[in-house]
Amino acid sequence: MNIFDLGGAGLAGRASERATGAAMCSRKGCRSDAQWQLLWNNPRIHTPERRKVWLSCGDHREWLEEYLQTRGLWKETVPFAGDSPANGDSPASEAH
Repeated sequence: MNIFDLGGAGLAGRASERATGAAMCSRKGCRSDAQWQLLWNNPRIHTPERRKVWLSCGDHREWLEEYLQTRGLWKETVPFAGDSPANGDSPASEAH
């Protein structure tokens, strides 16, 4: 038995979907295709020009933008086209 088989697809399923090129929303628990790139940085730890990327589906764009804006991290939202984010930063981390 593999620990990744417990409780359904979980992280193992999500990792395999990313490996096959499916770009998914960064909102925790969402498995929808990405439609938007939310560009952000944390000025306490990133240089001003650095941009981290969260991917978003249409349903979670507003929620993720608000989450980042409330914390002073959001910079810009741009359409997502393809499998690679605007600056190459990995969208792998999930937003809560």
